[in-house]
Parts: sequence; structure tokens; C-alpha cells
Amino acid sequence: MDATIENIAVTNKANLEVFSATLQKLARHDRDIIVVTSDSRGSGKLVPFGQSFPDQIVEVGIAEQNLVGVAAGLASAGKKAFAVSPACFLTARALEQIKNDVAYSNNSVKLIGISAGVSYGALGSTHHSLHDFAVLRTINNLIIVAPADNFETEQAIRLAAETNLPVYIRFGKKTMPLLSMEETTFEFGKGRIVRDGNDLVIIATGETVAPALQAAEKLQKESGIGSTVVSMHTIKPLDYNLIAKVAADGKPILTIEEHSVYGGLGEACASFLMENNYHNKFKIMGLPDEYTVTGSQQEILGHYGISEDGIALAALKLCKG
Repeated sequence: MDATIENIAVTNKANLEVFSATLQKLARHDRDIIVVTSDSRGSGKLVPFGQSFPDQIVEVGIAEQNLVGVAAGLASAGKKAFAVSPACFLTARALEQIKNDVAYSNNSVKLIGISAGVSYGALGSTHHSLHDFAVLRTINNLIIVAPADNFETEQAIRLAAETNLPVYIRFGKKTMPLLSMEETTFEFGKGRIVRDGNDLVIIATGETVAPALQAAEKLQKESGIGSTVVSMHTIKPLDYNLIAKVAADGKPILTIEEHSVYGGLGEACASFLMENNYHNKFKIMGLPDEYTVTGSQQEILGHYGISEDGIALAALKLCKG
């Protein structure tokens, strides 16, 4: 059954809350799970974790390079280290440590980037994380994941705890709906089709999947355009087989991400399509190369068209153009 507004169940939980609850469930049976934070216990929804497992949480203060270094050391000693910090600082200030101490050294640290994209809203560009996909995609031996809903979040954390590979998982702050009411499988590197349609393909990641689904319904009701919507939760490794499947009959393709239009999901899809001689009409939606406007997260995304109405308008132009 396709996901629609009518059958979406609102859980009233942000993905970060599900992240914390899942980690607590796992930690009850696994003393090797250690959380390392950089003064982000509150913003990472980890206060209950610290209260329940005071011996399994390490606070390093506002020192992101130390955060990643400590987590890498714990991982090298056999611990399942989750390094939690705002995505903007984790993937910029500590990039050297992510590259060398985690990926190059093959330490299976679980890097958790919180308040990603423009989640910090009016705090401005210093606190926006619009670069993380781009910089981390260039680093070998690193899985990159942006869960779209509570289901994907829980599954991603469980898989991350089990894998011996380094993983970066990106979270925003909004309450997220479930995209599907059906039982389904989840695997790193395998996207999810959450809606089927015959006229257009929308490939989105993270918290942009929900407005993409809303836009798809709007297009169907108002213009008769049927849209396939893909939750591409894993940016790397990208699900090339799924991209090839949805592109096979030449439908226009629209990609959406709360990230710069440079170096993220859209460019990754475009390079695959061009290298393999697909000729679909194609558009990338993200944040452009300019000084980002100031406002709340909703206002910023609305300004750049990453909303139900904005996505529907861009999709309509792509189909009609």
C-alpha cells in the first residue's frame, strides 16, 4: 500500500527521540555501547540515557576533535561508540579525525550528526549543516545515512550497532510521520519506494521525504500527475539499482535534500544517470550557493521551495517543461 496523508500515522516523535529510545533498549543488553557527547546530551535527547546508564556515557565538552578521537579509541578497544554532536560542527571541526581516526583506521565509530540541515534556523549559517554529505562522500570506508521517519531511524541505529564499519547518521529536529503502515525491510544502501506513480520520480532523503510525499499527493489531486516517491535514506553507498529501475522508462526525476545543491544526493544521482546514458529530464532541489536567508527552519526551507507547495510547483514545471 502506498503511503498517503490519510494513512500516515503521526507518532509525535522526532527521529532524535527514537534514536535515544532505541539506544537505551540496546544498551540494556549490551554494556559495550558507549555514548560520547560534546556538550550535546540535552540537544541529542540523551538525558534519559545518561540517567539510566551513567557508566556508558562520556562527556568531552565542546571539543569535537576530542569527541571523535575518544570515540575512535573506544572503538579500537572493542566498544560500540556513538559520537553525538551537532552535524555542522561534527563534520567540519572534526573532519580530520573522521577521515584518519575513524575511516582510514577502520574504527567502527557511529557518528551521529544532530540538528542537521537548517534545523537550528535563526542561529544562522554558522550552525547550518549543508556540507556534510558532500565532504563525507569523498571519504572511503564511511556509510552515510539520513533516516526519513521513525521506522528508518530505529532500524538504522540497530544496524549501526551491529556493523563493524564506520557510519555517519544525520538527524534533524522535527516530529516525523511514519511513511508506511506496512512491515518492510531496511538495509543500508537500499532505498525505499514509499509511493508508486507513472509520470514522475521524486528521490528524497531524510526529513525532505515527508514534504515530497505531500507534494506527490497534491500533484495527483490537482494535476493528475502520478509520482513515484523514493526514500533514499543511504547517500553512500547509493542504491544504483533502484535509481536504474525508476529511471528505466524515461520519467522526469526530481531530487530533494536539505543540503547544498553541490555534492549531495542530487549530484550523486546525476552522475550515475549521465555515466550510464540515461536521458531523463532532471532537477536537483536543495539550498543554492548563496548566503542563506535567516529564519526558522520552516521559513528557510519554504523560501527555497523545499515544501509541499514548492516541490509540487517544481515537479509540475519539470513535467510540463
